[in-house]
Amino acid sequence: MRNFALITSADFVVRSAYQMGKTPLLPIFAVTLGASDAFLGLIVSVSTLTGMFMKPIVGILSDRWGRRSWLLAGTAFFALMPFAYQFVETPGQLFAVRLIHGMATAIYGPVTLAYVAELSSGRIAERLGWFGTARNAGYVIGPAVAGWMLVSMSPVAVFTVIGLISTLAFMPVLLLGETRTAQRKEEPPLFSGARRSLLNGIRTPAIWATGAMEAAAYIPLYAIKVFVPVYALAAGVNVALVGTFFSLQAFTQMVATPGGGRLADRFGYIVSFGTGTGLLGVTLAYLATVDSNIGFLAPAVLIGIAQALILPAATAWLATSIDHGRLGTSLGLVGTMRNGGKVTGPVMAGLLIAWVGFAATLHIMGVMLVVVSISIWARGAFAVRQSTSRRRSDQSEGISTVRQP
Repeated sequence: MRNFALITSADFVVRSAYQMGKTPLLPIFAVTLGASDAFLGLIVSVSTLTGMFMKPIVGILSDRWGRRSWLLAGTAFFALMPFAYQFVETPGQLFAVRLIHGMATAIYGPVTLAYVAELSSGRIAERLGWFGTARNAGYVIGPAVAGWMLVSMSPVAVFTVIGLISTLAFMPVLLLGETRTAQRKEEPPLFSGARRSLLNGIRTPAIWATGAMEAAAYIPLYAIKVFVPVYALAAGVNVALVGTFFSLQAFTQMVATPGGGRLADRFGYIVSFGTGTGLLGVTLAYLATVDSNIGFLAPAVLIGIAQALILPAATAWLATSIDHGRLGTSLGLVGTMRNGGKVTGPVMAGLLIAWVGFAATLHIMGVMLVVVSISIWARGAFAVRQSTSRRRSDQSEGISTVRQP
């Protein structure tokens, strides 16, 4: 229990601080340096790109060399990198700093989850659930705190505070015990079986379908994270309210996700995903028309509800479509496609904004999501008709068999 409390508190501290530096602070800081809309998308998404490539490598190496040393390295990235922002003077320098800063989450992502899972063989799911709740609480707190700090502080000063807060995570990490010793020589080779698992995953249609659906959702979600702060401030929205927008979105998602999962179990995963995607598309179009501070917060609630309908349904659909022995590899591949959406969204939005403007970009993305939603609903209806036809055919065959002398 002691180690669980320590790792959870460390993750909460660094995640809260990291989210303070991401939205709305980072886009605002990049614009003050003169970043264009297209380059702004690259600056914000590059840390996710770092994670896409480094998370699998870090996970494998932590299996070999133990978790604690990697947690110390990740904490160092979280604590030290925010101080580098005070030396940034150009958008290109900010891009480079974000590229390196992404190593923090690339390390903490796989290593903390592995550490928690190894603490107990009997209560893994429960502990992962509590750990995820604490992490999500950081996502709720960070943006609101950053927004309020920006009212009276410069972006560079806020980054300095973020670094100071992150150093607090060293205390629980230094007290952690090791859950995994270095791998012995007689254990299997590092990449034994990995190639076969990867190829099997690539050949599985359910993985591609789930990954494509999640990527389609994350493209606009991450575009919003980047450009809503910039254009909301330009429209006269208070910076503290901008931070509250993203905190309210994260809070709504956290509270609504259990209900979204239950609805998906009851009415079907495809129905839930299609409904959430359609709601997200309509909300984007509505967000483009908001002209008041109070109305600005309503889309945050709707986006959080849409995420609660989309994300658990997608994971559950994948889990019921493939063999559980391949679930880890499958979720890893889907995660890579999901991160592809996170990277693509800000870049695509930046190019569109430079071409047609912010409001038109939201409308375009909204229409695209509604089209995706209709396609998903159509696929679900077709699957239901096929299933009904098969049942009726089976029943007819059964009746014919019974009637034969």
